[in-house]
Amino acid sequence: MTSASYVVAGMVCANCVTWITEELAQLPGVTAVSIDLPTDTVTVTSDHLLDIADIRRAVEEAGYTLVSS
Repeated sequence: MTSASYVVAGMVCANCVTWITEELAQLPGVTAVSIDLPTDTVTVTSDHLLDIADIRRAVEEAGYTLVSS
């Protein structure tokens, strides 16, 4: 298992958390998604190392911006 944290801009409510979680959970290998709304931090746990481009696409698909990894 691997875990990585990312900063995502634009999250302001529980719906934001839901939309981002749903998009990231669809990536192959993702086993868990945890979001800390006050710090804009998204932590993704997976059974293998994920490509940052895939993470970025999923976040953008949900309507948000990946700021850093």
